[in-house]
Amino acid sequence: MKKDKRDNAETYTISQLAQEFSVTLRSIRFYEDQGLLKPDRKGKQRIFSRQDRARLKLILRGKRLGFSLTDIHELFHLYDSEKRNKKQLHAMLNTIQHRQKLLQQQQADIHSVMMELNSAERNCYQQLGKLE
Repeated sequence: MKKDKRDNAETYTISQLAQEFSVTLRSIRFYEDQGLLKPDRKGKQRIFSRQDRARLKLILRGKRLGFSLTDIHELFHLYDSEKRNKKQLHAMLNTIQHRQKLLQQQQADIHSVMMELNSAERNCYQQLGKLE
């Protein structure tokens, strides 16, 4: 991380972000190609801002939660829009609510699987106890 002398803002290289978030340079370049990250350029070197770093964190979290890059791009676009209108806000709400429903179902499924695994684990310990 460096401080830019012009505006005292923190900046990052692509290597620093890749290391921090355990992703490849290629992944970060791909997110840039998709319009999700917009680093400044100093010759051929990419200079990432705090906003780019925050966006990368959100991209990776969104992917872990099952959002597509299209969903993430749409959310960024709606969030960045200076002139939010009713239609845009409803679209954003629909996207969020749809993802919430999917996550709630996944959470219920995970809970059920964990209960089954806990039961199987107890059964294994009981069987081991009988064999000793």
